[in-house]
Amino acid sequence: MKRTPFRSTAERLIAAAFLLLAAGPAQAAEQALPAASQGSPIISYTRVLKGSVPEYLSITVHADGTGTYEGRELKDPPDPRQLKLSAATTRQLFDLAHQLNNFRFIDLESHKRVANLGEKTLTYEEGNEKNRCQFNYTLNRQAQELTDLFERIASVERHVEALQYSMKYDHLGLPRELLQIQIDLNNKALADPQLMVSTLEEIAHNPHFLHLAQARAQDILQQLQNQ
Repeated sequence: MKRTPFRSTAERLIAAAFLLLAAGPAQAAEQALPAASQGSPIISYTRVLKGSVPEYLSITVHADGTGTYEGRELKDPPDPRQLKLSAATTRQLFDLAHQLNNFRFIDLESHKRVANLGEKTLTYEEGNEKNRCQFNYTLNRQAQELTDLFERIASVERHVEALQYSMKYDHLGLPRELLQIQIDLNNKALADPQLMVSTLEEIAHNPHFLHLAQARAQDILQQLQNQ
């Protein structure tokens, strides 16, 4: 049977939207990235450990700093969200990956008897190249620095999630979460804390929140400006 061509631009747009929705959230997130990001080098990090918070962690970063973050329980459906890292953090991630030969032909596992710290996977993709390595615990210094950097990025994203939840459902919990952010900042436990700025500004300028929460949010913003 001869297929009838689309008769209008509207029909083509409807069909494209349907295909994007059918592809699922992961592909939809990829389609939403700027065109410059697609086809560029990509580094991704995943950690899976049942009972941890989160049980499933995944961060994907393109060479221009765009990417996605996902942190959830294993039983929950995928729900990645977009992020945009600073040029300095992005450069540090890729520099560390290059020092590890972009994960090509490398064994990062310590092969020592240690507790289950979660299955970690580092992946590098560029064009037709795709390198992946997995480990529970490593003694390699560059790999330790790289996973630590990814974990510090994840900590920022978890703070954003916690703040947004408290802003909707638990105003009394905001001061406690903001205090933990201050502690983590002082301990250098966060990478690219500027990712929290828009959420902090919303708290600082919204009179519906507790004055203590507003004051702490403003203090954090001031601290970030002075970094």
